[in-house]
Amino acid sequence: MASQYSCLLLALLVTLATVNTSLAARCLLDTPAPESAPIVPTLPSIPTLPKPTIPTEPPPMPSIPIPTIPLPKLAAPPMPEIPTTLPTELPPMPAMPTIPSIPESIPPMPSIPKTIPSIPGVQIPYIPFLSQPPATTSP
Repeated sequence: MASQYSCLLLALLVTLATVNTSLAARCLLDTPAPESAPIVPTLPSIPTLPKPTIPTEPPPMPSIPIPTIPLPKLAAPPMPEIPTTLPTELPPMPAMPTIPSIPESIPPMPSIPKTIPSIPGVQIPYIPFLSQPPATTSP
């Protein structure tokens, strides 16, 4: 019952709030039109700017005296002599490395143990998954 009254009260508040808004809008719509149109100011004219002149030759560059640094005279090493005779024999070719031989048979695979080795003094609990299934007898 209380929720019905709260919903009714909420609907009543919303209705009253919108009535005041609609009455204010109605009053704004009832205002008379202005007697004369407002005067629109004219746009000012854009002044013309003078055109720049571009020089045809660049201005002269300032001259800066370049200082001279005295360099010590270094003795040049003697140039190596170019041999005048060519060798007639070529050096021997390097020997080819030996290639290992391929075995003709495959070595045997190691066997997998089927039992767990026992360790003295340690008791391993029974694991049904690792044990052999029981022997079945047919009638």
